Amino acid sequence: MIIEQQRASPSRARRRSRLVLLVSLVVLALLVVCSVMIGARPVAFDAVLQILTGSDDPRLRVDSVVIWTLRLPRTVLAIVVGAALGVAGALIQAVTRNPLADPGIIGVNAGAALLVVLAVSVFGWSGVLATTGAGMLGALAALLAVAVLSTRSRMSPLVLVLAGTALAAAVGGVTSGLLILDSGALDQVRFWTVGSLAGRDPELIWPSVALVTLAVLVGGAIAVRVNTLALGDEMAKSLGTSVARTRAIAVVVVAVLCGAATAAAGPIGFVGLAVPFAARLVAGLDTRWVILLSLSFGAVLLLAADVVGRVIAGSGELEAGIVVAAVGAPLFIALALRQRMERL
Repeated sequence: MIIEQQRASPSRARRRSRLVLLVSLVVLALLVVCSVMIGARPVAFDAVLQILTGSDDPRLRVDSVVIWTLRLPRTVLAIVVGAALGVAGALIQAVTRNPLADPGIIGVNAGAALLVVLAVSVFGWSGVLATTGAGMLGALAALLAVAVLSTRSRMSPLVLVLAGTALAAAVGGVTSGLLILDSGALDQVRFWTVGSLAGRDPELIWPSVALVTLAVLVGGAIAVRVNTLALGDEMAKSLGTSVARTRAIAVVVVAVLCGAATAAAGPIGFVGLAVPFAARLVAGLDTRWVILLSLSFGAVLLLAADVVGRVIAGSGELEAGIVVAAVGAPLFIALALRQRMERL
């Protein structure tokens, strides 16, 4: 009887995961509609349908420009960035076996932010292309630094966390100092540093989609090997898993996902913390399903935050990063105070 129950449990978890995934996709579709309709210039649902189906009604020309050049690109960007941060959080928590780990723990967000600020304040670069390129370079540089610091320990979870935390603290201090000394740079990157989806170049969205898609596919491909890491390094080795290689690939995937997301929308926190936690509540410890659910939950969370930020600010707008932080900070405190923390 006990064995049959143990065998049935994973099956029930998969059925539950499929159902929750379907529901989350429906919610995401509804949020997409809301995101296209809601803003400083509201657009009626029937007008949205006409515009998306190619209507050439002259009365809808202004709304058509708003939807095609602003609302839809912004909606796609929110989905891509949210999915990237969710999957990155799922992987870094699984690799470090730490349910409180966040993608920023390896210093990628801090590295991207530093190079963007340097590009603006020191080199005088401007424009979305320049800041995005700088963000990607900063993310990769942070990854390299953490990898070098963790090499001798073979990417040990503890050393990885310590190296990333130390790097993020040091780099964050330098970034803050540069912004204090250069008020012009602060004005240019102010909204970017709090996590903003507004004002992004639509031409950069599809490269971000391609990069995130590739990284997610690689993360899914190593999910089975990441599952074995939860059993401990020695057990994982006995099952044929190359522990150091698996951790290295996972960290690279996390860096690419965080780098793409941070370069596109700024350093948005707590998505990588809250989303994988919710996914594990549904799917258990199966990294494959956790990644899939984190992808969907992350997109839902960030798009919902963006829509809420447009609604509660009236004629203005509250940045998505601020809305997410307002939700994520209490969750982080609640998780930290739990007496019986979930173990990975």
